[in-house]
Amino acid sequence: MAEQFGYTGQAQAGEGVGEYGALMFLISQSLARLSTATLVRVLTVTNDGGLSPVGFVDVQPLVNQLDGAGNAVPHAVLHNLPYFRLQGGTDAVILDPKVGDIGMAAFGSRDLSAVKASKQQANPGSWRTHDMADGLYFGGMLNGTPVQYVQFTEAGINIVSPSKVTVQAPDIELNADTQCALNSPVIVLNGTVQQGSGSFGGTSTWKGNMDTLGTLRNNGKDVGSTHRHENSGGTGNGGVPI
Repeated sequence: MAEQFGYTGQAQAGEGVGEYGALMFLISQSLARLSTATLVRVLTVTNDGGLSPVGFVDVQPLVNQLDGAGNAVPHAVLHNLPYFRLQGGTDAVILDPKVGDIGMAAFGSRDLSAVKASKQQANPGSWRTHDMADGLYFGGMLNGTPVQYVQFTEAGINIVSPSKVTVQAPDIELNADTQCALNSPVIVLNGTVQQGSGSFGGTSTWKGNMDTLGTLRNNGKDVGSTHRHENSGGTGNGGVPI
């Protein structure tokens, strides 16, 4: 900032000198009024990660304005900005912003209010242009280390969650060329367990003991603790199970 004629203002040294200087000052002042994009912090979110349409955020711009004397003048809170979701038709990754997130707000060249209200093609809601009132929020900048995440590395893909992971679908298929391992102290299978007849069908091997509360059958015959054998004619073990 330069001090001219006994006061401090926005003009730089040399601006206002001659027609060119005056014109450049007017241009720079006009450009300063155009909002393009800036970093913001999320203050409120309409959604909380549930199954719902894309929502809105209230944000606080983080880069202050300066007055002619260089004093900070914070921006007002920007309300009701639509936020970005990765979605195509009815397919989506639901990852709603959270309070405290830092992201980017980009500002429309025209008034977006009519389109926001109708979600249809419409005329601008007013004559304003490049205004912070017409913001759109894109998150995920300058934030901390995640705890729950999907990580893509050269070694593969990691899906990490500190709590339950649920996959729901009519049919689920896992394909592995070498091995499919389930590592857990307890593995619960709620349903009928069958060995398929596909290209990977083979012999099942159990290294530990097997406890069964029902009937253990082989080829339809009871081979559990209550089965009987045919009389083999000898005094030792019986014949094949009945």
